[in-house]
Amino acid sequence: MLDSESLNNVLESKVIPYQEAIKIYQKAKSDPSELFLAAQNLRTKFKGNTVTFSKKAFFNIINMCRDTCTYCTYKSEPGEEKLSMMSKEKIKEMLILAKKYRCVEALFVTGERPEQKYQEAKDWLKENGFKSTAEYLTFASEMALEEGLFPHTNAGNLTYEEMRDLKKTNVSMGLMLENVSDRLNQKGMPHYLAASKRPQARLEVLENAGKLKIPMTTGILVGIGETPEEIIESIYAIKKLHEKYGNIQEVILQNFQPKPDTIMKDFPSAAENYFKIIVAITRIIMPEMNIQIPPNLSPKSYQNFLSVGINDWGGISPLTPDYVNPEFSWPEIKKIDENSKRAGFDLKCRFPIYPEFFSFISKELRDKMELIEDKEGLVKEEYWR
Repeated sequence: MLDSESLNNVLESKVIPYQEAIKIYQKAKSDPSELFLAAQNLRTKFKGNTVTFSKKAFFNIINMCRDTCTYCTYKSEPGEEKLSMMSKEKIKEMLILAKKYRCVEALFVTGERPEQKYQEAKDWLKENGFKSTAEYLTFASEMALEEGLFPHTNAGNLTYEEMRDLKKTNVSMGLMLENVSDRLNQKGMPHYLAASKRPQARLEVLENAGKLKIPMTTGILVGIGETPEEIIESIYAIKKLHEKYGNIQEVILQNFQPKPDTIMKDFPSAAENYFKIIVAITRIIMPEMNIQIPPNLSPKSYQNFLSVGINDWGGISPLTPDYVNPEFSWPEIKKIDENSKRAGFDLKCRFPIYPEFFSFISKELRDKMELIEDKEGLVKEEYWR
């Protein structure tokens, strides 16, 4: 049980120090009910009974990657069947189709700087008229805006200059912190062969995004061999960034699920109770934050997480698969709507940027959004349903 002083501090939105959060976790392991209730109350206080999502199309631009993570099936080697290198024509076709499906977000995803490792990636970029993946993403983002979709780019560790260029066309961007523990980069651990996953490298990118005032989605992977203390430390690292720059728009808590044909294929998935406790603790550490879990990674129980503090389902596509987790299909938006209603929540569609961050983007981007925007700064219901 949580002691009454801790619970009162949580409900009064007082800052919960790291050591207090550790104590709350330890007590919640035996009985999480008070923690869950506190998280639910905070979510209701700051977010009401609305749960949001972004209706998106997933553009798998290029999935070659200079990194190797032991749990990843997204990465492709040259010649593999799943290899994706989207031409300008393919991007254009997908944008037109996405618009027909009334998608709002164009999610652009790539591997980490593939041109630095693969000649095939260099040649592909050259054929399309670009020197780098980041240059190509800027062009693709401009195409998306022309078709009436709003870009959100997730392309690994971009430089300050690359993010500055993408800010002109992207309403938000994303980079998963994953974890701040250097231990996970040691030999035998999941990030050993992934230089871009070094915590300091990721934190530097997020710091640059703060300096550039880019609305940023980041988050933590749960269940990849971390300790609870390392998870909580990672949440505090995100909190510190947000307190400094005010640009972290959303925290994703993504539960590990083992994938076939990976080194971690026999590693157990994150236990649901552990995952729920982490979600609830994130809410009490960051009471006003937008907190998301991906519904496709908890297909039988995602709606239960509404009672432990989340207020968003992230991007869901009626058109494209989740190329990062291809074995987990997105639930139908209609089904998510039904399950959210049964849990007492109204499902609403948002832009890839939350309304409270609109001041971070240009007037040109705002003007385009206003065409399908309602009075709350969300997407008009008649547009997305």
